[in-house]
Amino acid sequence: MNTCPLLLHSVNAGFPSPADDFVEMQLNIHDHLIKHPCASFFLRVGGESMKGAGIYPGDILVVDRSLQAQKSDIVIAIIEGEFTVKQLKFNQHGKPRLIAANRAYAPIECDNIEIWGVVTGVVRKYK
Repeated sequence: MNTCPLLLHSVNAGFPSPADDFVEMQLNIHDHLIKHPCASFFLRVGGESMKGAGIYPGDILVVDRSLQAQKSDIVIAIIEGEFTVKQLKFNQHGKPRLIAANRAYAPIECDNIEIWGVVTGVVRKYK
């Protein structure tokens, strides 16, 4: 199966609402998550540095390498040969900084930050 039904109405997270049986369309989750298939890949998260952004260990990130990283984007960067996921910021001199979404991790500033891709989605299994 490549598609699943997408219901017409959204679900309220605050309190229950009556369910509707109307199907808006068929949803192909691959098409929904990936805008540039030739430049995109999935990457599994390890570590808790981004849990404040809703990214947890075991999550799968959707990464698009064709996008130009902008301020505040969550990016995949390479620091000293290692991949890391952080939020991209810039200091007062325009130098890139990588910021964790967990206060237990210090910001990363160095001259050799290579932005490898922009995170465009997160996939998480509950069971």
